[in-house]
Amino acid sequence: MNVVPRRPLFSRRPQSNVYRMFVWVMMTLGGVWIIQQVSAGNITPLFEPTPTPTRAVESFLLEGNANFTAGNLTGSIIAYQEAVRLNPNDADTLAKLARIQTYSSAFLITDEERKTRLLAALDSARQAVGLAPENSAAHAVLAFALDWNADSSIYADDLQQVQKFLIEAEKEALTALQLDKNNTLALAYYAEVLIDQQKLDQAEQYINQALEREGADQLMDVHRVYAYLLESQAQYNLAITEWDKAIAIEPNFTFLYRRAGANYRVLASAIANREGVEAAKPTYIKSLEYFDKAARINEQIGVKDPGPYLSIARTYSQLGEFFAAARNAQKALEFEPTNADIYGQLGVIYFRSRNYEGSIFSFECAIRGCSGEDSCLGRGLERCFPELGESAHDIQGLAISPSTIVYYYTYGSVLAALSRPRDNKCGKAEEIFNEVKVELNANPDAYTDGYETIVNIVQAGEAICQSLAVDGAPPAVQVTNEAGEVMSDATPTP
Repeated sequence: MNVVPRRPLFSRRPQSNVYRMFVWVMMTLGGVWIIQQVSAGNITPLFEPTPTPTRAVESFLLEGNANFTAGNLTGSIIAYQEAVRLNPNDADTLAKLARIQTYSSAFLITDEERKTRLLAALDSARQAVGLAPENSAAHAVLAFALDWNADSSIYADDLQQVQKFLIEAEKEALTALQLDKNNTLALAYYAEVLIDQQKLDQAEQYINQALEREGADQLMDVHRVYAYLLESQAQYNLAITEWDKAIAIEPNFTFLYRRAGANYRVLASAIANREGVEAAKPTYIKSLEYFDKAARINEQIGVKDPGPYLSIARTYSQLGEFFAAARNAQKALEFEPTNADIYGQLGVIYFRSRNYEGSIFSFECAIRGCSGEDSCLGRGLERCFPELGESAHDIQGLAISPSTIVYYYTYGSVLAALSRPRDNKCGKAEEIFNEVKVELNANPDAYTDGYETIVNIVQAGEAICQSLAVDGAPPAVQVTNEAGEVMSDATPTP
């Protein structure tokens, strides 16, 4: 008999289905493709943390411009460097970075700092020209950077390099004008190069052309260069007018205030020579107002620049108010406690105030370097007070150069004048005097104005030490300062 098979109650026999098989194959292939794309980074895995959004180049450029307008050139440089990092082939951005780097060197104190910054600006400008050789603006900024690099105080031992910079700067400025004869900045920068070449008549022609261009009144650079020309022609009142115009365009650019204040100080010094310090006091006060404005702007925007305080210190020193001068120099040291040049300036202030013993510590830090408690003594303190923020620092001394030689011969004079049979400092004094003489003989062209004065000061100090070696006591001498002014009619005693 035929028995009908029982139907499965709980399961069905597997049956192949073409459509189902096709779906499974497609899903498998899709999974393999997704894995490959994830490995290649083309697909971001689910639940991965959201990446930090990348800032656009335009954002950094806006930040750089805002910082420049605010007077924060360091912040401006950083922002522009980030823009260059994101878009390294943009010649315009590199040229703008070079301009800011060049201007920022005006806020630096030591020759080495300024040299480093100016070479960085030069590198940025050269890159800009390399990327866009037909770009007039890039060539103009390169001329500007080359001209500021042509600083004889930085290259005192290689004045040929200064001339090479100036020759190349002139070439780049002319190239910029050939590419665009209406480039106002190129006209201004070419005028500045001509000023530094002592071609003042030609410089006046080109800066006048720049001033006639449309929109020139809104360019700080044009008024700055014109002010520089007027200074070079000893027209200080007119120069101040141009500095004020530049300030009106960039009111937070403290370098401009310092230059205007320096012009007032020159005028005050001339009045003091003719009529006495008291008659010059109102003009000195006007100078101080500009420096004080620069210091307050820096404080508002958080820039720790010692420059305005050093300018204030120099002005008070010319007024004969040495306590105020020293306090401002010490304020500058609060910002840069390892800056040997500021120690040297403080030493000169102590010297002019006849605080010869106190000047020794400052000059020693400036010339030879110092550390520990000596660094605090060099700042005019009795000792270090870490609890008050007056900590010890390591100071590296300054090499002799046209900008530092005043610290050397003044220090040597102090050591010679304070020498006694039982406290003979002439060994160190003569060592310093020898360094001064070697420097004068190696670079006589760098000291054309003050060569004889420095030689006389050195000879006076050497005479003291020779007398001490023969007689056992120094004779009465005239101690002079860096300008050859008599500070005392007799040897100062400790």
